[in-house]
Amino acid sequence: MSMAVSPIRASSPASLQGHQLSKSFLSGKVRVDVLRDLSIQVRQGELTLISGPSGCGKSTLLSLLSGLQAPDSGRVLALGDDLSQMDKRALERFRLRHTGFVFQGFNLFAALTAREQVQLPLGYLGLSDRQSAERAMRALSEVGMAHRADAFPVQLSGGEKQRVAIARALAKEPKLLFADEPTSALDANNGQKVIDLLHEISHVHGTTVLCVSHDPRLVHHADRVLTMEDGKIRGDARPEAAVRRPITKKVQ
Repeated sequence: MSMAVSPIRASSPASLQGHQLSKSFLSGKVRVDVLRDLSIQVRQGELTLISGPSGCGKSTLLSLLSGLQAPDSGRVLALGDDLSQMDKRALERFRLRHTGFVFQGFNLFAALTAREQVQLPLGYLGLSDRQSAERAMRALSEVGMAHRADAFPVQLSGGEKQRVAIARALAKEPKLLFADEPTSALDANNGQKVIDLLHEISHVHGTTVLCVSHDPRLVHHADRVLTMEDGKIRGDARPEAAVRRPITKKVQ
Protein backbone atom coordinates (compact mmCIF):
# COMPACT_ATOMS: atom_id res chain seq x y z
CA MET A 1 0.00 0.00 0.00
CA SER A 2 1.46 3.32 -1.05
CA MET A 3 -0.56 6.51 -0.77
CA ALA A 4 -0.09 10.26 -0.70
CA VAL A 5 -0.90 11.77 2.63
CA SER A 6 -1.93 15.24 3.72
CA PRO A 7 -0.35 16.62 6.89
CA ILE A 8 -2.36 16.50 10.10
CA ARG A 9 -4.11 19.76 10.89
CA ALA A 10 -4.50 20.70 14.51
CA SER A 11 -7.70 22.51 13.55
CA SER A 12 -9.41 19.37 12.18
CA PRO A 13 -12.93 19.12 13.63
CA ALA A 14 -13.99 16.86 16.47
CA SER A 15 -16.12 14.19 14.82
CA LEU A 16 -16.71 12.26 18.05
CA GLN A 17 -17.48 13.75 21.45
CA GLY A 18 -18.43 12.37 24.83
CA HIS A 19 -19.79 14.74 27.46
CA GLN A 20 -19.68 13.81 31.16
CA LEU A 21 -20.07 10.09 30.49
CA SER A 22 -20.69 7.77 33.43
CA LYS A 23 -21.24 4.03 33.36
CA SER A 24 -21.49 1.40 36.09
CA PHE A 25 -22.17 -2.32 36.21
CA LEU A 26 -23.40 -4.73 38.86
CA SER A 27 -20.88 -7.30 40.11
CA GLY A 28 -23.01 -9.54 42.27
CA LYS A 29 -24.71 -7.09 44.62
CA VAL A 30 -21.98 -4.47 44.29
CA ARG A 31 -22.25 -1.64 41.78
CA VAL A 32 -18.90 -0.87 40.17
CA ASP A 33 -18.34 2.58 38.66
CA VAL A 34 -16.41 2.10 35.42
CA LEU A 35 -16.55 5.62 33.98
CA ARG A 36 -17.02 8.79 36.03
CA ASP A 37 -18.03 12.06 34.36
CA LEU A 38 -15.58 11.50 31.53
CA SER A 39 -15.45 13.97 28.63
CA ILE A 40 -13.55 13.42 25.40
CA GLN A 41 -13.18 14.85 21.89
CA VAL A 42 -11.74 12.81 19.01
CA ARG A 43 -10.68 14.58 15.83
CA GLN A 44 -11.32 13.63 12.24
CA GLY A 45 -8.49 12.07 10.25
CA GLU A 46 -6.48 11.00 13.28
CA LEU A 47 -5.57 7.71 14.90
CA THR A 48 -6.38 8.18 18.58
CA LEU A 49 -5.16 5.53 20.99
CA ILE A 50 -6.73 4.85 24.38
CA SER A 51 -4.27 3.04 26.63
CA GLY A 52 -4.27 2.01 30.25
CA PRO A 53 -4.36 -1.01 32.58
CA SER A 54 -6.99 -3.74 32.38
CA GLY A 55 -10.24 -2.73 34.00
CA CYS A 56 -9.67 1.01 33.67
CA GLY A 57 -12.70 1.48 31.39
CA LYS A 58 -11.09 1.62 27.92
CA SER A 59 -13.38 -0.87 26.20
CA THR A 60 -16.43 0.51 27.96
CA LEU A 61 -15.61 3.99 26.68
CA LEU A 62 -15.18 2.62 23.14
CA SER A 63 -18.54 0.86 23.44
CA LEU A 64 -20.30 4.06 24.54
CA LEU A 65 -18.71 6.24 21.86
CA SER A 66 -19.64 3.73 19.14
CA GLY A 67 -23.24 3.45 20.31
CA LEU A 68 -23.00 -0.24 21.24
CA GLN A 69 -23.95 0.69 24.82
CA ALA A 70 -25.74 3.67 26.33
CA PRO A 71 -24.19 5.66 29.19
CA ASP A 72 -25.93 5.91 32.56
CA SER A 73 -25.54 9.66 32.23
CA GLY A 74 -23.97 12.07 29.79
CA ARG A 75 -24.23 12.02 26.01
CA VAL A 76 -22.30 11.09 22.89
CA LEU A 77 -22.19 13.26 19.76
CA ALA A 78 -21.06 11.36 16.69
CA LEU A 79 -20.71 13.33 13.43
CA GLY A 80 -22.85 15.99 15.08
CA ASP A 81 -25.71 13.61 15.96
CA ASP A 82 -26.72 12.93 19.56
CA LEU A 83 -26.82 9.14 19.88
CA SER A 84 -29.03 9.36 22.97
CA GLN A 85 -31.79 10.90 20.86
CA MET A 86 -31.91 7.92 18.48
CA ASP A 87 -34.19 4.93 18.90
CA LYS A 88 -32.79 1.42 18.39
CA ARG A 89 -33.55 1.32 14.66
CA ALA A 90 -32.06 4.76 13.98
CA LEU A 91 -28.95 3.84 15.95
CA GLU A 92 -28.53 0.65 13.94
CA ARG A 93 -28.83 2.63 10.70
CA PHE A 94 -26.26 5.14 11.93
CA ARG A 95 -23.76 2.41 12.78
CA LEU A 96 -24.35 0.65 9.47
CA ARG A 97 -23.80 3.77 7.39
CA HIS A 98 -21.09 5.59 9.29
CA THR A 99 -19.08 3.21 11.48
CA GLY A 100 -16.71 0.29 11.11
CA PHE A 101 -15.49 -2.11 13.79
CA VAL A 102 -12.34 -4.19 14.15
CA PHE A 103 -12.15 -6.61 17.08
CA GLN A 104 -9.53 -8.82 18.68
CA GLY A 105 -11.39 -11.99 17.66
CA PHE A 106 -11.77 -11.07 13.95
CA ASN A 107 -15.50 -12.03 13.92
CA LEU A 108 -15.35 -13.77 10.54
CA PHE A 109 -17.93 -16.29 9.31
CA ALA A 110 -16.46 -19.78 8.78
CA ALA A 111 -18.56 -20.51 5.67
CA LEU A 112 -17.68 -17.31 3.78
CA THR A 113 -14.63 -16.50 1.67
CA ALA A 114 -12.63 -13.34 2.32
CA ARG A 115 -14.44 -11.55 -0.51
CA GLU A 116 -17.84 -12.65 0.81
CA GLN A 117 -16.93 -11.47 4.32
CA VAL A 118 -16.25 -7.99 2.96
CA GLN A 119 -19.28 -7.99 0.66
CA LEU A 120 -21.78 -9.00 3.35
CA PRO A 121 -22.45 -5.61 5.02
CA LEU A 122 -22.45 -3.82 1.66
CA GLY A 123 -25.69 -5.51 0.66
CA TYR A 124 -27.39 -3.91 3.65
CA LEU A 125 -26.20 -0.54 2.35
CA GLY A 126 -28.17 -1.13 -0.85
CA LEU A 127 -25.28 -1.91 -3.18
CA SER A 128 -25.88 -4.39 -6.00
CA ASP A 129 -23.94 -7.66 -6.10
CA ARG A 130 -21.66 -6.23 -8.78
CA GLN A 131 -21.05 -3.00 -6.89
CA SER A 132 -20.38 -4.80 -3.62
CA ALA A 133 -18.01 -7.27 -5.30
CA GLU A 134 -16.03 -4.44 -6.89
CA ARG A 135 -15.83 -2.48 -3.66
CA ALA A 136 -14.89 -5.61 -1.70
CA MET A 137 -11.99 -6.30 -4.06
CA ARG A 138 -10.78 -2.69 -3.79
CA ALA A 139 -10.79 -2.96 0.00
CA LEU A 140 -9.01 -6.32 -0.02
CA SER A 141 -6.42 -4.91 -2.42
CA GLU A 142 -5.85 -1.93 -0.14
CA VAL A 143 -4.99 -4.20 2.80
CA GLY A 144 -2.85 -6.51 0.66
CA MET A 145 -5.34 -9.40 0.60
CA ALA A 146 -6.72 -9.42 -2.95
CA HIS A 147 -4.75 -12.59 -3.73
CA ARG A 148 -6.57 -14.36 -0.86
CA ALA A 149 -10.07 -13.26 -1.86
CA ASP A 150 -11.33 -16.84 -2.32
CA ALA A 151 -9.81 -18.22 0.90
CA PHE A 152 -11.94 -19.27 3.87
CA PRO A 153 -11.01 -18.25 7.42
CA VAL A 154 -9.60 -21.71 8.21
CA GLN A 155 -7.08 -21.17 5.41
CA LEU A 156 -5.92 -17.78 6.72
CA SER A 157 -3.35 -16.85 9.34
CA GLY A 158 -4.30 -14.63 12.26
CA GLY A 159 -2.79 -11.60 10.58
CA GLU A 160 -4.62 -12.32 7.33
CA LYS A 161 -7.91 -12.71 9.18
CA GLN A 162 -7.46 -9.34 10.83
CA ARG A 163 -6.65 -7.69 7.51
CA VAL A 164 -9.85 -9.16 6.04
CA ALA A 165 -11.73 -7.76 9.04
CA ILE A 166 -10.18 -4.35 8.39
CA ALA A 167 -11.13 -4.60 4.71
CA ARG A 168 -14.71 -5.42 5.73
CA ALA A 169 -14.83 -2.26 7.81
CA LEU A 170 -13.02 -0.17 5.20
CA ALA A 171 -15.31 -1.24 2.33
CA LYS A 172 -18.23 0.53 4.00
CA GLU A 173 -16.25 3.78 3.68
CA PRO A 174 -16.97 4.65 7.33
CA LYS A 175 -16.34 8.05 8.82
CA LEU A 176 -15.70 6.44 12.22
CA LEU A 177 -13.60 3.31 12.75
CA PHE A 178 -13.42 1.63 16.16
CA ALA A 179 -10.72 -0.94 16.94
CA ASP A 180 -10.69 -2.95 20.19
CA GLU A 181 -7.33 -4.65 20.86
CA PRO A 182 -6.78 -5.28 17.13
CA THR A 183 -3.20 -6.58 17.51
CA SER A 184 -3.32 -8.54 20.76
CA ALA A 185 -3.85 -11.94 19.07
CA LEU A 186 -1.12 -11.38 16.47
CA ASP A 187 2.62 -11.94 16.28
CA ALA A 188 4.97 -8.97 15.97
CA ASN A 189 5.11 -8.90 12.17
CA ASN A 190 1.36 -9.15 11.60
CA GLY A 191 0.66 -6.78 14.46
CA GLN A 192 2.87 -4.19 12.81
CA LYS A 193 1.01 -4.56 9.50
CA VAL A 194 -2.32 -3.97 11.24
CA ILE A 195 -0.95 -0.89 13.02
CA ASP A 196 0.30 0.50 9.70
CA LEU A 197 -3.11 -0.08 8.12
CA LEU A 198 -4.99 1.72 10.88
CA HIS A 199 -2.60 4.66 10.63
CA GLU A 200 -2.97 4.88 6.87
CA ILE A 201 -6.77 4.62 6.99
CA SER A 202 -6.97 7.63 9.29
CA HIS A 203 -4.60 9.78 7.23
CA VAL A 204 -5.50 8.72 3.69
CA HIS A 205 -9.27 8.42 4.02
CA GLY A 206 -9.76 11.11 6.65
CA THR A 207 -11.38 8.52 8.88
CA THR A 208 -11.63 9.04 12.61
CA VAL A 209 -9.91 5.95 14.05
CA LEU A 210 -10.33 5.27 17.76
CA CYS A 211 -8.31 2.34 19.04
CA VAL A 212 -8.15 0.64 22.44
CA SER A 213 -4.94 -1.33 22.90
CA HIS A 214 -2.30 -2.60 25.31
CA ASP A 215 0.20 -2.80 22.43
CA PRO A 216 3.05 -0.34 23.14
CA ARG A 217 3.94 -0.16 19.43
CA LEU A 218 0.73 1.73 18.76
CA VAL A 219 1.94 4.63 20.89
CA HIS A 220 4.53 5.47 18.25
CA HIS A 221 1.97 5.37 15.42
CA ALA A 222 -0.90 7.20 17.09
CA ASP A 223 -1.49 10.88 16.46
CA ARG A 224 -2.85 11.21 19.96
CA VAL A 225 -2.55 8.99 23.04
CA LEU A 226 -5.13 9.15 25.83
CA THR A 227 -4.12 7.36 29.03
CA MET A 228 -6.91 6.05 31.24
CA GLU A 229 -6.93 5.00 34.88
CA ASP A 230 -9.83 4.36 37.26
CA GLY A 231 -12.48 5.43 34.78
CA LYS A 232 -10.90 8.79 33.95
CA ILE A 233 -8.51 10.17 31.35
CA ARG A 234 -5.26 10.95 33.16
CA GLY A 235 -3.05 11.84 30.19
CA ASP A 236 -3.42 13.38 26.75
CA ALA A 237 -0.33 13.44 24.53
CA ARG A 238 0.63 13.85 20.88
CA PRO A 239 3.78 11.85 20.06
CA GLU A 240 5.94 14.05 17.85
CA ALA A 241 7.19 11.08 15.82
CA ALA A 242 3.65 10.22 14.74
CA VAL A 243 2.85 13.78 13.72
CA ARG A 244 5.97 14.26 11.62
CA ARG A 245 6.46 10.80 10.14
CA PRO A 246 5.48 10.49 6.44
CA ILE A 247 3.69 7.33 5.34
CA THR A 248 5.86 5.43 2.91
CA LYS A 249 5.50 1.83 4.07
CA LYS A 250 3.74 -0.58 1.75
CA VAL A 251 1.74 -3.37 3.38
CA GLN A 252 2.14 -6.68 1.58
